[in-house]
Amino acid sequence: MKAVHFGAGNIGRGFVGLLLHEGGYDLVFSDVADALVDAINATESYTVHEAGPGGVDRVVTGFRAVNSKNDPDAVAEEVATADVVTCAVGPTVLRFIAPAIVAGLTRRSPELAPLKIMACENAIGATDQLRAEIERLAGPELTATAVFANTAVDRIVPAQPEGSGVDVTVEPYFEWAIESGPFAGDLPNIPGAHFVDDLGPYIERKLFTVNTGHAATAYFGAQAGIERISDALADPTIAARVSAALEETSAMLTAVHGLDPAELAEYRATILDRFRNPALVDTVQRVGRQPLRKLSRNERFIGPAVKAAEHGLSTSALIAAVAAAVAFDDPTDEQSVELQRMLQTENPDVLTAAVTGLAPEHPLFAAVHEVFAARQRDLHTL
Repeated sequence: MKAVHFGAGNIGRGFVGLLLHEGGYDLVFSDVADALVDAINATESYTVHEAGPGGVDRVVTGFRAVNSKNDPDAVAEEVATADVVTCAVGPTVLRFIAPAIVAGLTRRSPELAPLKIMACENAIGATDQLRAEIERLAGPELTATAVFANTAVDRIVPAQPEGSGVDVTVEPYFEWAIESGPFAGDLPNIPGAHFVDDLGPYIERKLFTVNTGHAATAYFGAQAGIERISDALADPTIAARVSAALEETSAMLTAVHGLDPAELAEYRATILDRFRNPALVDTVQRVGRQPLRKLSRNERFIGPAVKAAEHGLSTSALIAAVAAAVAFDDPTDEQSVELQRMLQTENPDVLTAAVTGLAPEHPLFAAVHEVFAARQRDLHTL
């Protein structure tokens, strides 16, 4: 069996690639970073270090890497004969890997079983998005030769220690939920993954607890001048503000999906304990980067707040997290720089619509509009 994974970064090697290796797949990484591809091909194994209670070292072997920038033909050949294709490249990069998958599917023998394709991104419906990009290039006839399944993935992989090479440090905890229906019983062999009939609740529970909580911790921590995520949650005030935001997302998940409040409370506690793991040296700057994406309509703050508002539920703690995100000012992050430029040049009506996608008549619009207006007033008094 062979799996091709697009994105040989820390998530690719330390999470998705690791589980594919443990499932018995011959593992092919595809990436555009010359140095990373060369480093992977220069070693016969790498180690995934699980940092924290219960963590162990896991050794990955049986892999190689191809450079999709320099040798797209080689990537297409690998896809053409693969059993599984996965990716962890970021939602905005899916359109750039679609041509390689199209080329591989075009060359694929009709005698082979349908190619199993799963996008492992922090986004709702990422595999659907990838399929749409493939159909945009080649039409639905080609996608009919593959199986597309959405997934929900969860593992914290911090910035890596200096000199770690292709080894990866991760947290011990992980979750990989995959919708089972598209496979019609022919499930890929991925140890530790669990296949579910309805992925929607799993995706939203993860995105609106793990990602919402992680980003809220980063933005509140940045406001307080704290560098590390674990140190931010050691501050009782920040911990209380993050917990309040997650209580609002949990109330929404109960209202929308019928999830059990007690189970959600236990899940929240587990998530916050993960963030407090001092063995994971993670920074508020890394977690807080790309604030424009994180403030968009279906993402970790506006997404749950919209549904909460529509159900008449509290959103005040989520709005406080939005305010902290709007104040995030990192001159090394392109989106942060753009957000601060927009705050200096656009009026709150335009800002609210452009950044969050909210319409003026939406019940959440006024509160978010005031966040942008207040931030602009603060900037004008500096």
